[in-house]
Amino acid sequence: MPVAIPHHEYQITAIRAQGAGGQNINKVSNAVHLRFDVRASSLADDHKQRLLQLHDHRITRDGVVVIKAQQHRSLELNRDEAVRRLHELVDSVAVPPPVRRPTRPTFASKLRRLEGKTQRSQIKALRGRVAE
Repeated sequence: MPVAIPHHEYQITAIRAQGAGGQNINKVSNAVHLRFDVRASSLADDHKQRLLQLHDHRITRDGVVVIKAQQHRSLELNRDEAVRRLHELVDSVAVPPPVRRPTRPTFASKLRRLEGKTQRSQIKALRGRVAE
């Protein structure tokens, strides 16, 4: 189930896009910076915790998500792209990861491992000097 993010919780700023574009690139601000403060948001506490624990380059040390969108030539499309990426990021932590239950190796797998070690040691023992 997607998490709803109110519009007033993120700021969108128009900036100049990088890269080729001719003379138009110097006068039109079509790229978008989206800033979303995770700690000040209305997300559930467990969502916030999982989002802040992500090792994502878009999340700063202060807990602010910064997304830059400059793929499209239109400001509106770049704004929609940035909001879509924010929703993707938040939705990726919406479901908690399953709890790992530690398992133990079976008796047969232990025997197989020891048998392999024995065979390997016999092979290596035969590599020694030959007694005359």
